[in-house]
Amino acid sequence: MKKGTIALIVVVVLLFIMFFSFKGYYNSFVTLEEQVSQSWSQVENVYQRRADLIPNLVEVVKGYAKHEQETLQGVVDARSKMGGQVNVSKDVLNNPQAFAKFQQMQGALSSALQRLMVVVEKYPDLKADKRFGELQAQLEGTENRIAVERRRFNESVQNYNQTVRRFPANMIAGMFGFSKKEYFKADVGSEKAPKVKF
Repeated sequence: MKKGTIALIVVVVLLFIMFFSFKGYYNSFVTLEEQVSQSWSQVENVYQRRADLIPNLVEVVKGYAKHEQETLQGVVDARSKMGGQVNVSKDVLNNPQAFAKFQQMQGALSSALQRLMVVVEKYPDLKADKRFGELQAQLEGTENRIAVERRRFNESVQNYNQTVRRFPANMIAGMFGFSKKEYFKADVGSEKAPKVKF
């Protein structure tokens, strides 16, 4: 064989290797990014469930806790600030400021609900109400689901981030615009247990 033919074969083989390497990396990035998006959708799903429970919970509490309008209004206001933002575009995952704002709004809603549950302790008749008990159980279950889905989301983000940051994948990821995603983080001060006073 001639040297030119051998060189051509080597170049073609190298091009095939490069093509399949790029293809493999790119497809794995797409798969992992879709897993992050799917996990994010589950987080939004449980947030929506919580948002749907709040009006019913507030209505039941209103009948018993007429003197607690400030707390009830705080819950209503926190939910209304969310507006249509329970489901946000997946672009929020690529925008750290928008992601932080979303987390902050959800944190405010969680805080308002915690204050409402503290107020409820003052009203034994309310705690005995069957509707309130069912709503409270659903809300507690939803809060647990939120924690689970946040953890799953963070696991998906970790897997994605590890893949796009490893060498040589990081060079290919950069060429195609795959960048690091943000994790869910605990709210500032959430490491301290809330003080409950009666």
